[in-house]
Formats: sequence, structure tokens, C-alpha cells
Amino acid sequence: YFKHTLFNEEKSRNLPGIHQFTAMGLLDGRMIDYFDSENQVTVPRQEWMRERLPADYWDRGTQSRKSKQQWFKVNIGILMERMGQNPHVLQWMVGCEGKTNSDGTLRFVRGVHMYNYDGDDFLSFDAKNGVWVAQTPEAQPTKRKWDEVKVLNDYTKGYLENECIDWLSKFVNYDQQQLKKKSPPEVFVFAKKAKVETKLILTCLATGFYPKDIIVRIRRNTRVLTADDGLKSSGVLPNNDESFQRRESVEILKSDLSKFSCEVIHEATGPFDVRCSRTLGNYHVSIYGYKYNPVYTLPLLTT
Repeated sequence: YFKHTLFNEEKSRNLPGIHQFTAMGLLDGRMIDYFDSENQVTVPRQEWMRERLPADYWDRGTQSRKSKQQWFKVNIGILMERMGQNPHVLQWMVGCEGKTNSDGTLRFVRGVHMYNYDGDDFLSFDAKNGVWVAQTPEAQPTKRKWDEVKVLNDYTKGYLENECIDWLSKFVNYDQQQLKKKSPPEVFVFAKKAKVETKLILTCLATGFYPKDIIVRIRRNTRVLTADDGLKSSGVLPNNDESFQRRESVEILKSDLSKFSCEVIHEATGPFDVRCSRTLGNYHVSIYGYKYNPVYTLPLLTT
């Protein structure tokens, strides 16, 4: 995926270390190239990118990012005027996902081409139907204008399904050795006091894993807890070492004697065993861990 972010000038000036415009390329969640408005040059962030791609690739990348930077400046101005607001952030993400065929080639699975305004979904491209989808009323004028240019929609659809997959295939081929490196998650289960005296917050944290696809579940006895039970999830988040983390938390009554367990499923899982106990005031939480291949199961036995 390629991600681009523009802060309007007033907002970026008040945020130390934040550039007015940044752009980056990601492969399976790892940054492979980078551009910002201060340095004005696209640079590789993986050694294999530096070794395998010629100088003119980076020159073209720099010109493309500079062009997109100007486009962002114009369009964030239009949006700010339309919404009658001041400091804002405009983000764009474009990319594709592919699946490996039996002959080793990649086939298109899903394309993403979407805009985000101040952290909220704004406009996205429906590749299946070849039209733009407005996520807010303010995005309707842009949707109507862009849908009138059929050649633009045809190009966007073709890029996602063909050119993007071609580039993804090249990058995956270049980075085979790195992509084969898999890191299993470290799993931590802990409890802490909730705001309500009669409750505890149970948390299951999986961290340090790669690739990013993972399943983390908390069970009460045998039933998987969901948001309807008050379960809160961080989703998959990046660590600063190119690995990932995810945590699930739920509040329970101290008087609840059910068996709570945390299950973590990841393709790089290996032998796992942990046994420990914690005391929170007069309340004792015992944590037992064992391997359930390929699932990590960490029961929390409350006593």
C-alpha cells in the first residue's frame, strides 16, 4: 500500500517532528520507501529496494510524490473552504492485496483507493462497480465530479487490478528472503483494577509477531467474547521494529468464577509455556499457559 498524509500548513507548524506532507510505501506492513515535504526526495527503507531498483526509479518516485504533494495542497484547500473549517489532515491510501497461485504468480484479491479527512472515511473507490462512494455528505460533490470522468474511473480500476499487482509481484519476488522470516508472538495475560471497585480488566496482549495476520480471542468458559460483552480490541498495531501487536481487554466482576482464557493463532507459533500468578489487593489471579497447536491458550483461573 502507498499512504500519503497532508497537514495544512498551520497545523503542521504547531506539531514538532510532523511534516506538512509525508508519503510511504508498505509491503505486508513494513515500510519500503519514504518521502516528506522537508527532504523532497523518495528514498528506500529496505536494503533490497536500494539494491534491486535503479536510480531512475527513485527519480520518478520523487517527481510523482512532488506532484501528489501539490495535488493535496490544492484539494485540502477546497475541502477546508467547503466545510468552513481551519486546521485539517487529508490522507490517501492506495494499494492492492494478492494471493499466490499454485504456479507462484499473484492474483488480484482486493484493491483499496480511499481518502480520509481528519481521521474519518471520506471517499473510496468501488473497484467492482467502477464508481466512487461518498462516506459523508461533504464528499458528494467530489463523487459526482469524479464519476463524470469515466476514463479516470477506468484507469483507477485498471491500476488496482493490474499495474498494482504487477508491482506487488516484483516487490514480493525481490523480498522473498525477508518475507519468509516469521516471528511468533510473545503473549502476555494480565489483570488490573477497573474504575468500578467490584470489577477487573482482563487483557490479552500478543506482540512482536510478523506477519501481521493474527487471531486473538478471549473466552469465558468456552464462549468467545465479543463487543456485545464489552470486549475492546486495539486491532493490529505496528511496533517500532517492524513487528506488530494486538491486545484484547474485557471487564469482569471479581466475583465471576468462570474460566477465562486467551487464544492466539499465528502462522509462526511455536512451543509456548508460561505459568505465573498475580495479586491485586486481596484478589488473586492465576495465569496458566500451555500450547494448543497451532493455538496458544492462556487460561485465567480466577479464585
